[in-house]
Amino acid sequence: MSSVLHTELGVAMRRFIADVVIHNHRVAQELGLSASDSQFLTLLETHGPLTPGRLAELSRLTTGTVTGVLDRLERGGYVRRDRDPHDRRKVIVTLEQAKLAGVGEHYRQHAEHLGAVLARRSDAELEVLVRFFDDLLAE
Repeated sequence: MSSVLHTELGVAMRRFIADVVIHNHRVAQELGLSASDSQFLTLLETHGPLTPGRLAELSRLTTGTVTGVLDRLERGGYVRRDRDPHDRRKVIVTLEQAKLAGVGEHYRQHAEHLGAVLARRSDAELEVLVRFFDDLLAE
């Protein structure tokens, strides 16, 4: 890839990331959440129910910080903490789907735009994008 393409891709990625972060911050404010609170909702949505320890690993935040975030989300009705039925010493954090129903409306316009953009791509192009994001997220 040419250095011009590297530069263009870098600029496009930074613009995209900034747009997503700003939008998520605005949505979080509208919902009365902090930016990290709303990101925990995303982690739980994409990974399913998780332990607080796993949330700490994924977010790279301390367990104390995670506890504070979970306290706020639980008070807001966004999550619940239940004992693991297989190991009562563990706590599992689960999204409250009924509460999240209203959150989706804040992302509807972005989702529609994403759908339209993806519809213009071939399966081969989409496969490249999936591999690209998988590579970026690999640790």
